[in-house]
Amino acid sequence: MPKFRIEPKKYMEESTVVSMRMPRDMVRELDGIANTTGYTRTELMMLCLEFSLKHMEVVQKESKERVE
Repeated sequence: MPKFRIEPKKYMEESTVVSMRMPRDMVRELDGIANTTGYTRTELMMLCLEFSLKHMEVVQKESKERVE
C-alpha cells in the first residue's frame, strides 16, 4: 500500500461546512496525529480525503465495471 504523503494544500477555493459522525476512537487517533504533526484535525481529514480520492476505485454494483 502506498505511503500517506503530506503535501502542500491543493484546494484554495471558498470552503463549505460538512458535518459527519465518526467513531470516537477514530477522532482520538486523528487528534493524536494532529498533536504530533502540528496539523489541525480538519487539515488531516482533508489530506486523508484527498489521498482517498486519488487512490480509490469505484465498482458499479450491477456490472462490476471499474469507474476511475
